[in-house]
Amino acid sequence: MDSVLIQKTREFAKSFFEREGTHGFDHVERVFNLCMHIGKEEGADLEVLALAALLHDVARPMESRGEVQDHAKAGAEIAEEYLRKAGYPEEKLKNVVHSIEAHRFSRGPEPRTLEAKILSDADKLDAIGAVGIARVFMYSGEHGRDIAASLRHFEEKILKLKDLMYTATARRMAEDRHRFTEEFIQRILLEIAGEK
Repeated sequence: MDSVLIQKTREFAKSFFEREGTHGFDHVERVFNLCMHIGKEEGADLEVLALAALLHDVARPMESRGEVQDHAKAGAEIAEEYLRKAGYPEEKLKNVVHSIEAHRFSRGPEPRTLEAKILSDADKLDAIGAVGIARVFMYSGEHGRDIAASLRHFEEKILKLKDLMYTATARRMAEDRHRFTEEFIQRILLEIAGEK
């Protein structure tokens, strides 16, 4: 793995994030760590995965500001230009670009490579479990949502994510995180009802 390129890419990706938040650079770092863990277990190309993970959300701040419609598509274009200038091999470059384009579970395209599937899994895993719970309430604070609206978000999206994993490693991790999320929801509902 080209550690110099990975470090330069980390710095390049970080430059897109002016502030932290639900989709700040700390999210990117967690997705990177998840990708490295899952990638080792699944036998993926760790260099492709590292680059895709670091670059997957570079256009997210632009989407938040209304400058682009789809951060995955825009991010893939930014990654392609960046890696082409860096002289990255074409076949691997295509895989990085596809992985970024396909990382959103709510939109196409469907991930075709192992690395694309792992990036999609890692991104979803960061929305489940203790970190996922923290992110839901951070998002609610950022957008003025109350606890009831946050709980609806768990029902509508978060609790469905465990069944959308592509890899065996991510499925195992998702089971544990999902269970923790369900326990939290049961507890908060009891507290809201005044029973705990």
